[in-house]
Amino acid sequence: MSNIKRTLWLILFAILMCEGAVAQNNTNSPYTRYGIGQLSDYGSANSRAMGGVAFALRDKYQINSANPASYSAVDSLTFIFDGGVTLQKSNLSNGTVKLNANNSSFDYIMMQFRAARWAGISLGLLPYSNVGYQMSSTSKDEVNSSNSSTVTYAGEGGLHQLYLGAGFKILKNLSVGANISYFWGDITRSKSESFASNSSILPYTSQAEVKVKSYKLDFGVQYTHQFDKKHQATLGVVFSPGHDLNNTTTITDQTGNSSLGYVVSSRDSVATFGIPTSFGVGVAYQYDGRLTVSADLLLQQWSNVSYMNNDNAYSNRTKVALGAEYFPNPMGRHYLSHVKYRIGAFYSNPYYKVQGEKGATEYGVTAGFGLPIPRTRSYVNLSGQFVRTEGKQAHFLNENCFRLCVGITFNERWFFKRKVD
Repeated sequence: MSNIKRTLWLILFAILMCEGAVAQNNTNSPYTRYGIGQLSDYGSANSRAMGGVAFALRDKYQINSANPASYSAVDSLTFIFDGGVTLQKSNLSNGTVKLNANNSSFDYIMMQFRAARWAGISLGLLPYSNVGYQMSSTSKDEVNSSNSSTVTYAGEGGLHQLYLGAGFKILKNLSVGANISYFWGDITRSKSESFASNSSILPYTSQAEVKVKSYKLDFGVQYTHQFDKKHQATLGVVFSPGHDLNNTTTITDQTGNSSLGYVVSSRDSVATFGIPTSFGVGVAYQYDGRLTVSADLLLQQWSNVSYMNNDNAYSNRTKVALGAEYFPNPMGRHYLSHVKYRIGAFYSNPYYKVQGEKGATEYGVTAGFGLPIPRTRSYVNLSGQFVRTEGKQAHFLNENCFRLCVGITFNERWFFKRKVD
């Protein structure tokens, strides 16, 4: 019972942390000005250390929300709780101006347990996208300097999903699963113009606030084939149907200043938002329970999604990821023989457009460790990601970003009977 109480306290603490986390911005990228922002990674810290591969991963001691079919692999005696924090350091440059930024966020929380010999259940809170930017530009009037103005663009918010999922083993080597998510979030964007040298021209601000309340569905399949005692391969497929998101959009215009007063007008607007139909396929090869090599391909049909009543705001997105994990000796007596070593890489093209052109491609390399907590089956998962975001056009910004994700996976033995002599 003490293990159950300890885990429940951990869950309660993580939920309280997440209530604040959904209001945080963990990005300062100007590219989040477009679309619904920067899309979040799939999977937890162990997956991110492997380049983000997840569709074919199947581990009884790790939660893989990217493919709900994996839930059926959970150990019969185990309750799994997983939470993660991300720290990020970014450098932005357009060739002449450079900017550094630091961000952090409580990233995800998930839990998983077995419902039957052939079924597993998972529940979790995950980010979907993040918006966070502020940038200014000044235009000078050479004839009349008092007419020079400064325009500031700012945005914050993001979308989140609270999911409940189940995975079922329908045949010896075949599992299926599904997640249903409550999908919600707020995104606020504003444009302000001010004339510092001319008090007769009042500053002006226009703000658009979007509140989303909708749903999201994810389906997954995994097929595992055992070649012999030491060789195993898994094929994973995921599908998520796209649809329009229920939302309320409010446009607020404000003119004036503190000395002359403000004139504010607010109106509701009809705006279209959506998420795309997504297809994912992954393959994983495992040798002797010690070496895992995996590859993923993700296709998202963003070109069929409308944004703010614009049917041409997006383009289709593709992401390719490769990753590997090495577990030296599961039966070893030394601590280092139980450390899991991970490495990976990924490439992704953008879903948003900038001035009608493809935005910035993203690619990166990853690495990390799974550090066992002594005398338990729990792990501390560390992953480091170096990500390069490179503009398609010469005048676009380039970003270099280093992300450190720290995840803690608690494996508690719940479902067994204690014997007392």
